[in-house]
Amino acid sequence: MIVVCPAVHAAELCRETRPSHVLGLITPGDAPPEMEEVPHRLVLAFNDIVAPQPGLVPPGESDIAAILGFGHAWTGGHPLLVHCALGISRSTAAAFTLACAAEPDRPEVEIARALRAVSPCATPNALMVALADRQLGRGGRMIAAVAAIGRGADYTPYRAFTLNMREDASPVCARTPFQEAG
Repeated sequence: MIVVCPAVHAAELCRETRPSHVLGLITPGDAPPEMEEVPHRLVLAFNDIVAPQPGLVPPGESDIAAILGFGHAWTGGHPLLVHCALGISRSTAAAFTLACAAEPDRPEVEIARALRAVSPCATPNALMVALADRQLGRGGRMIAAVAAIGRGADYTPYRAFTLNMREDASPVCARTPFQEAG
């Protein structure tokens, strides 16, 4: 199970879901959320941009290679938690990438549709997807799958969503809406 969330909910979801792996995608200069110790944690810092811009750091080949290597080390026995600022672009691109890598024979468009079904506001970072497509040798199919689901709806705060990958079935998704504390 891949759990995707905004950074503000990462620590509490870490306590609740007990992931074996946590992937944090932060903006350069920001501190990652403080959370309990997890067996495997990777924090990458780059801006949520799809083309180079002066003064900003785009996601690069080495970032995607690190995400893929991190995902390769994940056995699936415990959740893998992915967070970014709002859980819309960088984290959804990473979750899509990890799901495609975990199930290389499953059509990319099927995984993208499952992502859209559970997260109406998901707009995977197109540069991250293009880099992952190249590294996974997908011949543009990941790019086309994300283009097919289009830009997500306007952001609505949410707590988390999960993407469950099973060898014998389509991706199974569940969404946990944002709930005010109290």
